[in-house]
Amino acid sequence: MNTAVKNTPGLASRFVNGVLAIKPLANLAKHQARQMMIKRAQKLGVNWLEEVQTLQARDWQTDLAKVQNLQFTYPDYYLRPFHAYEKGNLCWEAALEVEVAAHTVHATIWPDAGAQGDAPLEPSLSGDGKLRQSYHDILKKQISNDPQDILDLGCSVGLSTFALQKVYPHAKITGLDLSPYFLAVAQYRSEQHHANINWIHAVAESTGLPDASFDLISIFLMCHELPQAATRQIFGEARRLLRPGGHLAIMDMNPQSEVIKKRPPYILTLLKSTEPYLDEYFSLDIEQAIIEAGFKAPTITPNSPRHRTVIAQA
Repeated sequence: MNTAVKNTPGLASRFVNGVLAIKPLANLAKHQARQMMIKRAQKLGVNWLEEVQTLQARDWQTDLAKVQNLQFTYPDYYLRPFHAYEKGNLCWEAALEVEVAAHTVHATIWPDAGAQGDAPLEPSLSGDGKLRQSYHDILKKQISNDPQDILDLGCSVGLSTFALQKVYPHAKITGLDLSPYFLAVAQYRSEQHHANINWIHAVAESTGLPDASFDLISIFLMCHELPQAATRQIFGEARRLLRPGGHLAIMDMNPQSEVIKKRPPYILTLLKSTEPYLDEYFSLDIEQAIIEAGFKAPTITPNSPRHRTVIAQA
């Protein structure tokens, strides 16, 4: 299924932008969004506070030292408040809450999924959860040859990376992210469960990795967190890194989803208070951007009531 997306912010979205331009109201919205997620987690049986406290008790400096690259400058877009954290992704609080947040957010995608909407908290457990499984089912259907070298761009704490390793157990897998705090958690999880994954702290727009070194590049729930200029640069970098015939696969929110289109202004306000680049993502013609980066025309397939999978061949 091919669907070009061309959206501009509607009246409700522009109203929300005006509200969020008032800092006290923006801060209130961020606080409300965070509290709503924690309360939802408790109702679902996701022990948010307990899980985070367990991680906070560790000394993370050794893990951080193993992955942190001190030799580059962070892009400006990465330095602004994000996901209700004043320091965005560049703090321990954000890194230690990724796993519980993912389970909480994705539990509501399907009415009957509950905590199984996402992968288990422990990477060693079987099953990917419905969201990741829906993505992997499309990958396996559309990519006939199993990739041998896989790059997970924007891998966060490794939830998407560990899931890819289960799907392609014989592949060499690299996870790359811009947050050293996220990568420290990923490093800990991989050592905890003896997962052989190469973690890289680098800018996705300019990774420094060799040309034509991967068969599959996966981008899972990252594009909606980027300004359009960065997204286009990342697509160009992905094209450089892929071997001829390799694939770029993207799983993210679907702007054409009726669920997303019909979100009430209150929920939209809470969402946009934690996602500063959402308008840019929703207005991006992702199909055209991928073609301009040097790929064949992509397939775009809904994989959940509010997500889509985009696959393009180099």
